[in-house]
Amino acid sequence: MSVQQRNLPFPGGVLTAEVTSMTLSVPPAEWLSQHPGRNFVLLHGLVMAPTFWRLYAPRYVVEHNTVAYPLPGHDRWHLPVTGQVITTEDIIEAYAAAIERDFDGHPVTLVGHSTGAFISLLLAERRPDLVRSVVLMGGFACGRFEGQERFAARLLRIPGIGMSVFCTLLKRWISTPEGFRQGSSDCVFDKSCPWETAETVAMIEAVRQRLLTCKPQDIAAVVSWFQRTSLLDRIANVEVPVLNLIGINDEVVPPLHQLRLSRLLPNVQTVLFGKSGHLLMVERQGELDRVFARFCADPWLLQPSRRPLPAGPKNEMVLPRQNSFLSQVLPSFVSRGTNAPRAH
Repeated sequence: MSVQQRNLPFPGGVLTAEVTSMTLSVPPAEWLSQHPGRNFVLLHGLVMAPTFWRLYAPRYVVEHNTVAYPLPGHDRWHLPVTGQVITTEDIIEAYAAAIERDFDGHPVTLVGHSTGAFISLLLAERRPDLVRSVVLMGGFACGRFEGQERFAARLLRIPGIGMSVFCTLLKRWISTPEGFRQGSSDCVFDKSCPWETAETVAMIEAVRQRLLTCKPQDIAAVVSWFQRTSLLDRIANVEVPVLNLIGINDEVVPPLHQLRLSRLLPNVQTVLFGKSGHLLMVERQGELDRVFARFCADPWLLQPSRRPLPAGPKNEMVLPRQNSFLSQVLPSFVSRGTNAPRAH
């Protein structure tokens, strides 16, 4: 336990306060597969659980050595003190210890969705010795999405009542299978994808049951952490290969923010998926599997050309390594009639 001086968000400015920070425990491991080959770590998004990956992990990873970890405060990984302030250092140390425990310190490929993608980038920047490559899905590098936030996240900054209202709404959302499934479907753009199959419904209910064991204040602590955290000024330090997968109809993390990551990352391949939202692994599972396997087979084989790679299926487009030409590529992508993100 340590006491630190920290600048915390406060209405009308910033409040400097002494904050007691307790080191997190090492996250529990949920093994998806244990086969000889490459090492993978899967990190889910906010208000999800590792069991989500049992249905929607990229097919390639289950043929190798793969573990899923929860976010802090999720699943079986409770905070030492309910709702305590957590820091980036706490989080990085905990995940690094888990990788060293489960993979003997050998480098892994991090596969992160949403908040899990943010943590993957932080790990790659702070502990490159443990990271072979990174795959982002709906990723971000600034906790407030550069000015765009979900309503529930903004609630936490309301003095006095913010925490109580956030926790009440969260508990109400996960209280029934129907309410949780309906709320989760807001992340899906293509309603024709297999979201209401018996297998998917069972998976969503398994996630909800895991969330019922969590403390809402712990989840709120994670939201508060990423709201005050940004990697944008250091993201160029992430030198490992990165695959950035973007649904151009993502209503949770603005696609333009995700594209900004590709402009800032020095060693990146970017794939845009048309008619897709925040849950690419659900909406475009087959196409994602194909792109994922190609990247993971040899992530250092990046294309030097300034032109887009040959197009795959009609709802997929790959952007090569150089990022300065993104502004040239996007207009041609829009002209083909795809629902690309609008400028703000």
